Amino acid sequence: MELSITLIIVIITTLISISAFSNHRIIDDLIFYPPAVSERHQWYRFFSCGLIHADSIHLIFNMLSLFLFGRFVEREFVDIFGNLGKPLYLGMYVLALFFSLIPTYFKHRHNYHYRSLGASGAVSAVIFAGLLLAPYVEVGFFIIPPFIPGFIFAPLFLVVSAILEKKGRDNVNHSAHIFGALFGLAFVFIVGKLVANYDAYQGFINGVEAYLRMKGWM
Repeated sequence: MELSITLIIVIITTLISISAFSNHRIIDDLIFYPPAVSERHQWYRFFSCGLIHADSIHLIFNMLSLFLFGRFVEREFVDIFGNLGKPLYLGMYVLALFFSLIPTYFKHRHNYHYRSLGASGAVSAVIFAGLLLAPYVEVGFFIIPPFIPGFIFAPLFLVVSAILEKKGRDNVNHSAHIFGALFGLAFVFIVGKLVANYDAYQGFINGVEAYLRMKGWM
């Protein structure tokens, strides 16, 4: 039985994250540290930071979210892109790690006290790709009720993340969530059209209308 790309990512990330919990050397080598990029050209940190997490709760939340959404998105990519589906899915995940951190890099490239870790940017890309492909799916914040349709959840998530990023009162990189989510949407729109002539906008509209009809609202 072939393992899904999603499950492979979850397994690798979980093993490395757990190893890093008790080994600060691993964290220091992999964490996103902007001055190390700007001064020592360690560009790999854009990607390696997605393999480590702050604690078990951080790891479980990201990997559970990835597992729940990723399996669906991976299947949809195979339906849309055929044999290119799995490589493109993996490509989206890896590229999202990079693009979700670009604003963070420019903001903190000379900040010697700033560090960031976790796969949240890439996970957000997968989640929002899933919500674009299936806007009728009902989800909740932090996977708890109340559950609302994805086409309502998505903009609420972006607004809340923007507010929290502006306040800056926690240690969460909300910017990575925002730009990871936007990258996931852009990837499906652009690559879908270029590679498979897939109209993501019309698919989204059809999904929203199907949900509204199911609820008797149109």
